[in-house]
Amino acid sequence: MPIEDLARTEVVSASPETSVPELAQQMRDENVGSVVIVTNDNSPTGIVTDRDLTTRVLAEETAPADQTADEVMSRDLCVVGPDAGFYEAAQVMSENSVRRLPVCDDNDELVGIITADDLTELLADENQQLASVIQAQRPEY
Repeated sequence: MPIEDLARTEVVSASPETSVPELAQQMRDENVGSVVIVTNDNSPTGIVTDRDLTTRVLAEETAPADQTADEVMSRDLCVVGPDAGFYEAAQVMSENSVRRLPVCDDNDELVGIITADDLTELLADENQQLASVIQAQRPEY
């Protein structure tokens, strides 16, 4: 199954100039743990996670209102294309120690996001389907 079938297409995104408090409010309002930072042409340039806010703002005791996404975002962004599969996405996450992968089209525009939680949920669904097959073939006792 291609990632585009799994990826959430309503990605929470913001510009590099967005203030840290605005990012935190977006995460709260959208009930997400990350905001993808995009350029004017909707190309991802970084990501700010709840962990970034904790380690780069709170732990450093800096004034959140004085900081922007550009100052606190993770820049070593890993992305996948919409045709990537489960295994490729899981491998990219594992090799790069990330839990979130923006999905970009051929023009490098952001079209979705896939998370480790999404992949775990897919595995759980697949296991449930397999359990149903086994249960249907089990003899009655």
